[in-house]
Amino acid sequence: MEKVHHISVVGGGIGGLAAATALAQHGARVTVFEQAEVIREVGAGIQISPNGLCILRALGLEDAVTQCSSQGRRVSLRRAESDFEVAHLDLTLLLKTQQYHFVHRADLIEILLQAALSAGVDVKLNKKVRAIVPGGPAQIHFEDGQDIASDFIIDASGLRSRLRATLNGQNEPFFTGQTAWRALIPNIEGRVDDVQVHMAPRRHIVSYPLRSGEFINLVAVQERTAWHREGWSQRDDPENLRAAFEGGSSKVMAMLDHVEEVHLWGLFRHPVAETWVAESCALLGDAAHPTLPFLAQGANMALEDAWALFKSVQGDDLQSGLAHYQALRQPRVRKVNAAANSNAWRYHLPRGPVRLAAHFALGIGSRVVPSVMLRQFDWLYGYDITTLFDAN
Repeated sequence: MEKVHHISVVGGGIGGLAAATALAQHGARVTVFEQAEVIREVGAGIQISPNGLCILRALGLEDAVTQCSSQGRRVSLRRAESDFEVAHLDLTLLLKTQQYHFVHRADLIEILLQAALSAGVDVKLNKKVRAIVPGGPAQIHFEDGQDIASDFIIDASGLRSRLRATLNGQNEPFFTGQTAWRALIPNIEGRVDDVQVHMAPRRHIVSYPLRSGEFINLVAVQERTAWHREGWSQRDDPENLRAAFEGGSSKVMAMLDHVEEVHLWGLFRHPVAETWVAESCALLGDAAHPTLPFLAQGANMALEDAWALFKSVQGDDLQSGLAHYQALRQPRVRKVNAAANSNAWRYHLPRGPVRLAAHFALGIGSRVVPSVMLRQFDWLYGYDITTLFDAN
């Protein structure tokens, strides 16, 4: 990357900070521009699966992440009305290097921010982008009137990416007919290592421990015709969440009874961008491929993007590297998005013979051949992008 002297990263989220850290650790001069007044995240847990953890390991951050997270050992699929366990996925059957962790998003952001600063990344806050213009050099136009030129710009600014619109035009996402709530509650059960998915007709709840078991992270999804805007900032009345799951088991209702603050958002499906790169510019993470939360892969895909982009631009020809990055990542994220898109209906089956048959088959599979159940995720969890580049 001898010809690239300065790299600008738009967006101080997981993908942007990971890319900035990797590049700075290998000698690049990097500036991160974040529109918020402070880099922080609140109130949300994320699942770091083995394919995401390998990037954190390569950045030297695995120990910091494991110290503030809970290691997942079991995924339990349950009926919401009775708490009966339909099936489970035994994560202890993963390789020792393929650990699964539950981490508070704010904790991961802080770890990545400190790593970026330690690597020499310059972080500038309260910088809202008006436009990104590809070219040699590329340019960023800010709403405060400042314009800067950069040898290479990474747009990791998420759903409302200016560069995505420039490269692909405006797209209209469509409402999936599903609305989600998220909340944190005290860990009243003392859970330490499991994801529980409580399934019910047209709705489900995912729950798992955070911060070494201090809290439980809840994400509840309900099918409905009324839609809500995207984003996690809209607050809702906890009573609406409890009403949506009325008739749930005593365990489900006990969790919901502890919800004091909840956020609500509509789930919209966005296409994977057709064009990710232009002259001296690239999209990363949600800016290129927003992902529905039914496979817990949004953060992990951003981490994979960050490593792929960092490695792809190490040669002397930046544009060839960017073309390689797009060609490598597009098929992967399309497959992940398709799997996430198809997952919700499996949790929302109506009562009746189809649901009974599906649950019976899942139960037999998880109890009789648990390793086979886990192997169906080899394509996802067994993908280590750091060794992929080492092999090349």
